[in-house]
Parts: sequence; C-alpha cells; structure tokens
Amino acid sequence: MKIKFAVFLILPLILISCSNTISTVKKEYTLNNSRELKSNWTIDSKEWILKNDTLIGNGSLSPWGVLVSKKQLPKNYAIDFKVNMTNASLFEIMLNLDKGKYIRTYLYQIDQNIVIGDGMYDKKDDSYGKRGGKTLFRKPMQLENNKWYSVKIKVLNNQLSFSVDDKTTLECSLEKSNLNQKGKLGFITNGEVKITGLIIKTL
Repeated sequence: MKIKFAVFLILPLILISCSNTISTVKKEYTLNNSRELKSNWTIDSKEWILKNDTLIGNGSLSPWGVLVSKKQLPKNYAIDFKVNMTNASLFEIMLNLDKGKYIRTYLYQIDQNIVIGDGMYDKKDDSYGKRGGKTLFRKPMQLENNKWYSVKIKVLNNQLSFSVDDKTTLECSLEKSNLNQKGKLGFITNGEVKITGLIIKTL
C-alpha cells in the first residue's frame, strides 16, 4: 500500500520533468534559480543572468541580448511578469519561436509604442535583417527607462492578447495574421533590462 502511494506521488513529478513544454496543465512554470536557467534555457552568460530572483539581460545594438527556452510553450498559455528597461530602448518577447520564425511582442521606447509583429530569428547571425521583422499592430504608450511595467500575454484558441500595465492592450488572431501557432519562448534586449516574477501557465 505504501509503495502504491509513493508511486502515485512521484508519477506526476516524472511526467512534468519529461514534458516537452515549458508549462503543464497541473503546474505553472516559474524561474527560481540559476541552475534552472542553465538547464531550461539556451543562454549566453555574458548576456543573461539570474540574480536575487531577477533575470537581467544585457545587449547592444549589435548583438542583441537573446535568451531562448529549450522547451515549447503550450498551445494555450498565459505569461505574466514585470519588466524594467533600465538602459534599453527595445525589449522584445519572442512567442512561438519555431524554425526561425516567431511572434514579436515588444515595448519600443523610441517610437513610444507597444507592438505585435512577425519576426525572424537567425541564431547564427545578428546582422540587420536576420533578427526582428515587420510590425503588424501597434498602440501608443509612454515608455521610460528605470520604470517597472507589468506585462501580460495570453494565447487562447489562436487569439493573442498582449497587455502592458492593464491599460494598453493589443489583440490579434494568429491564424488570420499568419503567425506561428506553436514554438518556444524568448527574450531580446538592445541594452540592460530586468525581469521579475516570470510565470508561465497552461490555460
């Protein structure tokens, strides 16, 4: 009886660890330690580190600082976190990265917009035209350095919602906009950026 009970407790943990997605139905994903960062994300330690529960990225105009998950996002998911562009004009969340294509959801301080776009990412080439891509939707928002912003992203039934501070929101259909419907998660910055409270959950 005790053995059966132990197996019952351990089995869900095994299923979670073997899952090929960054989140599961039974568990939300949070980034808690540097060991987890190294095991679950493709990382250049000169560009991204985890310090005191804060993910810190450092990039430049060339190269950008890039961090990409090793596991896929679920089909339907929610991503919540807070971000501070301490010394950057661009912070980008790469959604559904697959075969060099991804959905661009980003805060762009130069144009004072939040944006949804169609992106291309060549991990071997950071020259102009090999990363980033065209803008599909934009909405004006005042963005500043050294200020924390709350970011919420939801993909449900191929509908994307991208919200900053619960007041500026962009929405679109992945299918109608010909955007990736599956893939990995990534972050890009062209300067220093800080992320805290990252939560990814299956919907």
